[in-house]
Amino acid sequence: MNLTLILTLAPPLLIVAYIIKADKFPEPTGLCISTFLLGCLLCIPAASLNSYFIPDLSYAYLAGFTEETLKFAAIYFYIRTKTDFDEPMDAIVYGTLISLGFATLENFQYVYSAGNPDFIAILRSFTAIPLHACCGIIMGYYFGLYIFKERDKLNLIKSLFFAIAFHASYNYFATRNILLMFIVLIVLVMFAKKLHKLLKTEQLSNQS
Repeated sequence: MNLTLILTLAPPLLIVAYIIKADKFPEPTGLCISTFLLGCLLCIPAASLNSYFIPDLSYAYLAGFTEETLKFAAIYFYIRTKTDFDEPMDAIVYGTLISLGFATLENFQYVYSAGNPDFIAILRSFTAIPLHACCGIIMGYYFGLYIFKERDKLNLIKSLFFAIAFHASYNYFATRNILLMFIVLIVLVMFAKKLHKLLKTEQLSNQS
């Protein structure tokens, strides 16, 4: 296995492993794999929509709308119907799996079309990969609240809104102001980490 392939695959798969391991009630392996692969497949319609709505990089922020909406649809119409989807942390697990499946295939597209693939793979492991992962965590957190706790449609709206807002803001500043792009990314990571920690703590308290 060459270095470029390792640099392309390792970051999303390591985050996937962490998210799955952090769940105190493990999810079925088959469903985890199919969810990850579904995320990969979402790259195909996303690419078509992005090519239609985004004429040049100055409109890259629109990818936040198309890509996060497709991920949300996958959670709502596919994951929500599964019997193993039965507690709030599951929404974070599957939301992250969809997002990182998407990010993995997207990573291949960017890395192997670049003039310096190893550099792009390393750069994306600190930027685009955490972006997708954290958007999946946030989307999953609020989706889980809606399904399992508060049947408040505001949580359903938050599930999609925050993912779109962070993704679109990141893309917008990526082509205009790199410093602000990293500020958005840092805030996103901190927010996602806080929400994930809340559910981990809740799982532990329910288990004891």
